[in-house]
Amino acid sequence: SNYRVECCLPCCWRTLGLRCVLMLCLFSGCAAGYKQGDNVTLYETYHYYTLPVCRPEKVHHKSLSLGEVLDGDRMAESLYHIQFRETVEKKVLCQLTLSEKQVDQLREAIEELYYFEFVLDDIPIWGFVGYLEESGFLPHSHKVVLWTHLDFNIEYNGDTVIFANVSVKDVKPVPLEEGAGTGVGGVGLGGRGLIVTHTYSVHWFEDYSFFPKTLEIHWLSIINSLVLVVLLLGFVIIILMRVLKNDFARYNVEEEGSCDDLDQGDNGWKIIHTDVFRFPPYKSLLCAILGVGAQFLTLATGIILMALLGMFNVHHHGAINSAAIALYALTSCVSGYVSCSFYTQINGQRWVWNIILTSSLFSAPLFFTWSVVNSVHWWSGSTQALPATTVLLLFGAWVVVGFPLTVIGGIVGKNRAGSFQAPCRTRNIPRQIPKQPWYKQAAVHMAIGGFLPFSAISVELYYIFATVWGREHYTLYGILLCVFAILISVGACISVALTYFLLSGEDYRWWWRSVLNTGSTGLFIFVYSVFYYRNRSSMSGPVQSTEFFGYSLLTAMVFSLMLGSVSFWASLAFIRYIYRSLKMD
Repeated sequence: SNYRVECCLPCCWRTLGLRCVLMLCLFSGCAAGYKQGDNVTLYETYHYYTLPVCRPEKVHHKSLSLGEVLDGDRMAESLYHIQFRETVEKKVLCQLTLSEKQVDQLREAIEELYYFEFVLDDIPIWGFVGYLEESGFLPHSHKVVLWTHLDFNIEYNGDTVIFANVSVKDVKPVPLEEGAGTGVGGVGLGGRGLIVTHTYSVHWFEDYSFFPKTLEIHWLSIINSLVLVVLLLGFVIIILMRVLKNDFARYNVEEEGSCDDLDQGDNGWKIIHTDVFRFPPYKSLLCAILGVGAQFLTLATGIILMALLGMFNVHHHGAINSAAIALYALTSCVSGYVSCSFYTQINGQRWVWNIILTSSLFSAPLFFTWSVVNSVHWWSGSTQALPATTVLLLFGAWVVVGFPLTVIGGIVGKNRAGSFQAPCRTRNIPRQIPKQPWYKQAAVHMAIGGFLPFSAISVELYYIFATVWGREHYTLYGILLCVFAILISVGACISVALTYFLLSGEDYRWWWRSVLNTGSTGLFIFVYSVFYYRNRSSMSGPVQSTEFFGYSLLTAMVFSLMLGSVSFWASLAFIRYIYRSLKMD
């Protein structure tokens, strides 16, 4: 059984077809690889063959999926050949004669901590191009060395490769002195440059278990979140229901007269029953937020369920990206339906404008952010700058699928929308709202309503950041589903509690407050991203900073839309319940 190895660029790979065929692709990493700091975080991708490395005479590129292109992958063949279970000892890959300019190019890449990525049967392998050593102050030592030999260590089980890495242990590197043109390290000296011979070895190890050596279960995150949910549910179900029981016992007394007489001599949330269902300002924007929030709730649930069903190969670059783009386009009908349906219920008249606003509420910031980030990548020469064909494909998907589905969903929602179910009629003249204490101000409620959901996911958020911005692979989708459900539950519970406190102060402006209460979680997530950037990563420069903060802002916006939508519907259901429970003629 032989593996015919085709080495390709970069962070891309294809799956093994039939095991009996035993075809294997080894892909070498983007450009000099990824520029990164000591902590594994966001990387800049460049084409591998921009460096003076071993390459075939004619470079053959592989067609990529949409998700792989979005990840900055550019795949091309390289020279490594590996046979299954066949040990190779120091086989010559190629011999290069490096000019002074090429040596300086390698020195710069090594000093900037570039690394390459191979992919062996869907298993990524990373290694640094070289090594930088600095020591002492007086005299100061600054040594830059190049790794010219790689040891491939591959573990297999049966006819399946299960683990692989590249080692440079016990390998003597080649020093790269400034002003190449003299032989160094005994590598050889050509009359016009530095001669470097690249070699590699392959070692196979049998492993009898498919289980990973370490299974990282995020117990701290789960326990923290579960305790928070239990406390909140206990607060809402026990304490709040007991308070409501006392309110009902006090309010539900036999009174003569109409509903308008019920507020005589009373205070609290009962007295505002003729104002609590007064429709808010900026109806179209509110409905657009609810629609897009419902769309992202559907999208996130779909992605997690697809992952649980094993539809994503953990090592396959771009699979989740491709699925997310497809689901975003297909779920546009959800945003249109929810937004236009509720907009019609609250007597909105400009339903066409509502559909346009719903369709552009997230897509417009996304396009603007992507334009800035892509321009920076293009300026720096990174492979993460999308080709024109990919840009046209994405724009076409929105024009042909996303926007039309939003319109169709909006039309269906408008036609199927019923009347707004309000237990009490609304007065023509609004009641004056009494002055509220400081702890019932919007900023305080936003701080409470945003912090509690954030604390429920704060631990798991670290692993998600390490996956999105680094080289980690997230596989515990069951735990992710639990945390997602906990996040939604916490958001709904805290929204109900804060809404009750607001109404008890005779303030009926709950519509926008309910959206902002837990929608502020996005602000906490963005603050955490700033903390992560400064303390958990070594990112720097315009490329990394622009991409990180640009997409972090979009992530915070997505969480705000999702949780704002959940918060609103939970508050609306709660308010309808308590006012239906009042005995009013």
